[in-house]
Amino acid sequence: MTCLNYTKFFRVISLILVFFFLNGCSSLIADVHGSIAIKEYSLILISFIMMLFIILPVIFMTIYFSLKYRSTKINQIYRPNWSDSKKIEIAVWTIPILIVSFLAFLSWDNTHKLEPEKSIISTNNPINIDVIALDWKWLFIYPDYNIATINEIMFPVNRPVIFRITSRSVMNAFFIPALGSQIYAMPGMITKLNLISNNPGKYKGISSNYSGKGFSNMKFTVLSVLKNNCFLNWVKKIKMSPETLRTIKDFNIISIPNENYSIKYFSYVEKNLFNQIVKEHSSKNIES
Repeated sequence: MTCLNYTKFFRVISLILVFFFLNGCSSLIADVHGSIAIKEYSLILISFIMMLFIILPVIFMTIYFSLKYRSTKINQIYRPNWSDSKKIEIAVWTIPILIVSFLAFLSWDNTHKLEPEKSIISTNNPINIDVIALDWKWLFIYPDYNIATINEIMFPVNRPVIFRITSRSVMNAFFIPALGSQIYAMPGMITKLNLISNNPGKYKGISSNYSGKGFSNMKFTVLSVLKNNCFLNWVKKIKMSPETLRTIKDFNIISIPNENYSIKYFSYVEKNLFNQIVKEHSSKNIES
């Protein structure tokens, strides 16, 4: 077997191995369970298909021209005086302009429709959750129930969730791929995010922005339950926890950096804790 044949053989084997090794991989982005995520996934899919209208002809023409005008093909007509073609000019300018215009309108329209702060219309009352990014864990406060959790949240299906998000230390990014819309968590600032789950299930929440050596373990569990009673029973279970967050000192203890922090419940949270944390960093930024 020649050197060239060996090269082709190993290329084929490599492609086959890649296919089998990646066969078990699942895409979090494609596994959508909320109306926001469904719209975002549709936007990505439409954009991808539109881009294929450009990419596929380019690939085809690259192969076609390489074969048609190869040096070994000598039976083609030689046209030294050919300079331009109106048909080609129209095609290479009109098609990209139409595609770019369509994608621009699509992006503009969906940017307004999928604005993270935009309220989700629903007959059900929303649930408010305050989110604080810590090193390297997530603190969730339910202000309407005066409870808090670390690395776990729950809400019923078809009930909008309003997140207010900030960070205690460095900038981070809050993301529940199954429900959509990544958004940044920044110290001294509040970002808002509206999501909804349309299917019951257990989803994964992640930190999608590098924030230190422990960020890869900065994951949390999202529980979407079918009945409101299940959510209320979960709230009752948390209210039985001996742990509380009554003062800023209690908060400072759980804020100590930890790379492998498990789920934890707090039966009571000082009502103004979230705003205190935001103001603390706001005043630091002003002083600096």
